[in-house]
Amino acid sequence: QVQLVESGGRLVQAGGSLRLSCAASASGRTISNYGMGWFRQAPGKEREFVAGMRWSGGTTYYADSVRGRFTLSRDNNRNTVVLQMNTLKPEDTAVYYCAAEILGRIGIRDPNEYDYWGQGTQVTVSS
Repeated sequence: QVQLVESGGRLVQAGGSLRLSCAASASGRTISNYGMGWFRQAPGKEREFVAGMRWSGGTTYYADSVRGRFTLSRDNNRNTVVLQMNTLKPEDTAVYYCAAEILGRIGIRDPNEYDYWGQGTQVTVSS
């Protein structure tokens, strides 16, 4: 079983920055070759892809709406990934979720392709 825990969400003013973390714990397995993704879901909207990469790092993929503002990276702790969000906009307001995909695919935008999800962390950007 893989457990994902997001943290770092809070209220921030437009133009500000936030750093979200996703920590994974996996009993009896190695997740370094899993794919991972950040998604977000605003009220009344579908869950949408934000960014993704392999858990061990490497090539990153971004949604057009966040490219150039958000950066995905692996923390020194190999089981933690970080989403650095800069120049935040009110339209970035959403619950942000971390997800893991066991086949190691990266940049998958369909949330149904992911196998494990965290509980989410709320990001609110005020104008």
